[in-house]
Amino acid sequence: ALLISPPAVVSRRARHKVKDVFLSEINGGGLPMLNELLLKYGAPGIRYVLEVCSDTSRHPVAFYCTAGKDRTGVIAAVLLSALGVPDESIVEDYSLSANVYAEMDDHTAMVGALSQRNLDPKTFLGAPPHVMRDTLVAIRENYGSVEGYLDWIGF
Repeated sequence: ALLISPPAVVSRRARHKVKDVFLSEINGGGLPMLNELLLKYGAPGIRYVLEVCSDTSRHPVAFYCTAGKDRTGVIAAVLLSALGVPDESIVEDYSLSANVYAEMDDHTAMVGALSQRNLDPKTFLGAPPHVMRDTLVAIRENYGSVEGYLDWIGF
């Protein structure tokens, strides 16, 4: 933000303009970008969930969120991939969340929540198969493998 607009530090109007640039970038990057950000900046939380899952004294374990496609989808993908589940099975599992908001009859509420934050509901409500395929490819490109990612987060 400082590079784009140094006045953003003190000016509300400048902060708003910078925010628009970031929102445009996020809307353009969509769910694949969101997943990459989750993998990078959510690493401590992902490591914690994996530690809980690997501690048999804490079993059974359930992890979930509203739709099961963003945070839960990324954690499930990392966990399933580390256990040797084929990518296409992970993609198929992820895709089951595609219509969850409609099935919960919560579509209108989620569209409203996303719109209030200037995020494009068409971009962020679904769970298209290509998103998880792209996420798994990105893990391998950025970390060498899922195991490389696990090493990177300290698990």
